[in-house]
Amino acid sequence: MDRFFVIAGALLGLTGVGLGAFGAHALKQHFADHSDLQAAYQTATSYHLYHALALLGAAWAAERWGGPWISWSGYLFIVGVVVFSGSLYVLSISNVRGWGAVTPIGGLALMAGWLSLAIGVWRGTTGK
Repeated sequence: MDRFFVIAGALLGLTGVGLGAFGAHALKQHFADHSDLQAAYQTATSYHLYHALALLGAAWAAERWGGPWISWSGYLFIVGVVVFSGSLYVLSISNVRGWGAVTPIGGLALMAGWLSLAIGVWRGTTGK
């Protein structure tokens, strides 16, 4: 499990940096008259990268304490990034505002991931 989360975290980090560069360079003209869309894109990139690191933390916690709560946290971080950041990427590129209605679902998944991680560490046993 911890190996999967490290690989997933690394790939999320890779794609986060790539999408951040894409937004800063390739979409510069697209965002010229849409600072609100640019801000949404930057939020997507920030949360994407923060949760790539969180996934690495979940991998460490899975190795240290183990248990289903920590496993759930990793999966929730992945789903949260895909739904939260993904919906903001699509919204900011397409300017289809309806995607904003999907974003909170991803946010809830990210929050649930943090809660699950906290519960998993709280209930876990050391020396695994």
